[in-house]
Amino acid sequence: MRLRLHLLESLPKLMDFSLHFGNLETKRTDCLIVGAYEKQKLTESAKQIDQASEGGLVKLLKREQFKGKPGDVLLFHQLPGCRADRVLVVGLGDPKALSAQNYSQALASAGKALAATPSQKALCALLEAEVAGCDLRWKSRQIARIFADGCYRFTQLKSEPEDRPALAQVDLHCPDKTQSAAIEQGVREGQAIAAGMKLTKDLANLPGNLCTPSYLAEQAQKLADRYPKIKTTVLEAAEMETLGMGALLAVARGSRQPPKLIVLEYTGARPENPPIALVGKGITFDAGGISLKPAENMDEMKYDMCGGASVLGTLMAAAELNLPLKLVGVIPACENLPDGNAIKPGDIIKTMAGHWVEILNTDAEGRLILADALTYTQRFNPKAVIDVATLTGACLVALGRHATGLFANDEALAQALLKAGETSLDRAWRLPLWKEYQEQLQSNFADLANVGGREGGAITAAAFLARFTEKFTWAHLDIAGTAWTSGRDKKGATGRPVPLLVQFLLDQA
Repeated sequence: MRLRLHLLESLPKLMDFSLHFGNLETKRTDCLIVGAYEKQKLTESAKQIDQASEGGLVKLLKREQFKGKPGDVLLFHQLPGCRADRVLVVGLGDPKALSAQNYSQALASAGKALAATPSQKALCALLEAEVAGCDLRWKSRQIARIFADGCYRFTQLKSEPEDRPALAQVDLHCPDKTQSAAIEQGVREGQAIAAGMKLTKDLANLPGNLCTPSYLAEQAQKLADRYPKIKTTVLEAAEMETLGMGALLAVARGSRQPPKLIVLEYTGARPENPPIALVGKGITFDAGGISLKPAENMDEMKYDMCGGASVLGTLMAAAELNLPLKLVGVIPACENLPDGNAIKPGDIIKTMAGHWVEILNTDAEGRLILADALTYTQRFNPKAVIDVATLTGACLVALGRHATGLFANDEALAQALLKAGETSLDRAWRLPLWKEYQEQLQSNFADLANVGGREGGAITAAAFLARFTEKFTWAHLDIAGTAWTSGRDKKGATGRPVPLLVQFLLDQA
């Protein structure tokens, strides 16, 4: 019997956030979170708690030799003079040089420490910390997103999930009542981003036998059922054949799972407005095809649909925020498996754009399905197109797991994405798209080859896509290094680049 998991139906309620005014020491809560800088220098809220405990907090920090570096945490139980069951002290580093990166690192450590306790309610007093270049809206957005993300657990397929209460309520201590509106707006944005990240991670963490192209299409339809401004259309193989999508269909030939072209339209602005299009690679399992991958770590190839999942997560966040934009999401979804009917190295296929492509490596399949999806997207007359894909291991080698690879044929779009990455701390790094790289894609037998050799692999993959985007403004995000984390204990999807994409859309709105 086929297991059915409808993530949007089973999506648990996100944690609630509310504002708190008044004394901290008299507030009854499971955990109070305060900040401390280096050399036991306290924030104003921590000073209040220290005074209420008659100097007890500072004594404990000195006894434990608390350094106060960004991300340091220390948990106390039943601190005298404070009604909170626990007091969590979070290090903030140098008070004169608290950067956005260090502040977010402190929040992440606090969220992780909080998730390890049985706390269901918490009171956070970290908004008062001065962060260079960041306002209360940004800080409250980060708290809402990072705390929610820090409590994420994928337990849908565990017969006995951890029996541990989840954090459900966070009160944000508001240092200035006149800033309530900005804080509430930031929280709403952070919650929406966290919801989009959760959907993205849930889909990516599902195994390939459950999260098939058909399942991905079902979840896209669930989004349309949930949000009136989203319309979902799913194209089947016969329709792709009529459209001439020879590249997408060629990749799907080795699988018994039928391919799907998933199209979502979000109308938050006038219908006549040109949309921003997001195109996400949806390879629900990638064995490499005839160019079979090594067995080691092949299980991680269920994450090869993180681009498609992040498009769904981003559209969900946009709908949650009711953004005044028109958006299109296009997700080509299929599997890449070896089979007697699978494409072979040396085969030549014809794309929807009319280009003939020589297949030199069947494991370079993502660019093939994206080529047809990008060509299809042109019919929407988009203002800009951004494709998102776990495209190349070469990008992971080049940039590691810290930055997403960014390529673009438009300077303004590239700069807008880079800025959104810096603001959201979901950063990208731009790589070149010089015409010289096109020479590596030359073929003796077709218009172009699907690989350009080992040198500059991430760039030649983007150069391949660029051949199909000459008629519109386009950017490519290679998330091979940022979409998931490897390793036995840390393995799992990250939800990136949902924060970057949502910030970009917020900037556009």
